[in-house]
Amino acid sequence: MLYAWKVRLLKSRLGNRLWRRWVGRRGRAVGDYGDLPRYVARFAPGRSFADIGCMWGVNGEYAFVAERAGAARVVGVDVFGPTPEFEERRTRDASRVEFVLGDIVSEATLERVGEVDVVLCAGVLYHHPSPFDLLVALRRICRQTLILRTATIPEIRGLPHAAVFYPMLDARARRAWNLSSLGLGRQVGISDAFQPEAGYGNWFWGMSPSCVSAMLAAAGFRVREQAEEGFAQTFVCDAVAPPFHHPLPSTDRARQLGGEVSAAGVARPA
Repeated sequence: MLYAWKVRLLKSRLGNRLWRRWVGRRGRAVGDYGDLPRYVARFAPGRSFADIGCMWGVNGEYAFVAERAGAARVVGVDVFGPTPEFEERRTRDASRVEFVLGDIVSEATLERVGEVDVVLCAGVLYHHPSPFDLLVALRRICRQTLILRTATIPEIRGLPHAAVFYPMLDARARRAWNLSSLGLGRQVGISDAFQPEAGYGNWFWGMSPSCVSAMLAAAGFRVREQAEEGFAQTFVCDAVAPPFHHPLPSTDRARQLGGEVSAAGVARPA
């Protein structure tokens, strides 16, 4: 019950402003969507740069910011095709920004993008059915720095790494996560029921900040900076460990391992 009231408070404009002021007075960084160009301009100069999820609502804007800032190579990736606005700007500015149509978790897309120094992924993680797989894919292409901005839910006291799966929630449960009171537009799968035909347009996950931080660590990143908002977080991460990988054994080796398990008398699940 207390958590429900916490969510309601943060969803009100006044409560959200008071919370941001409180966070700032405690010496913690307060985030804002409008800060993304500053992050890009800070890390892109002289480095290769990829924006994963570059089209929806922004028409490749951060890719162009990186190019203007002096990035050595810029590539944008999205599951949605390039918008007319993107194509017009690329032509008008004689831009060298590359565009790759594809899902970054697929091997084909990973190969086309290759490795880059800096990766930006904003407004994507909670739209992906498998967010950990997405973070592992980002680690596979990221040599140095990840800038991740994602919608989150407020931390749940006593329940670290908590997350909510939005699809199939009933209308009453979805109302708790509807952020229209903060000026956010339609949230597919929250404002209305889950829309299978909308694909990645749906909101799939509401993850707490600690949940996202833990997944980043497991994927091979270390959080260097974090800027907080009531329902979003911006993380700046260093690539510090190999990406998570679970190789499958060959068929012969799998049979050998299976025989070893049986010989050891390990109980199988019912």
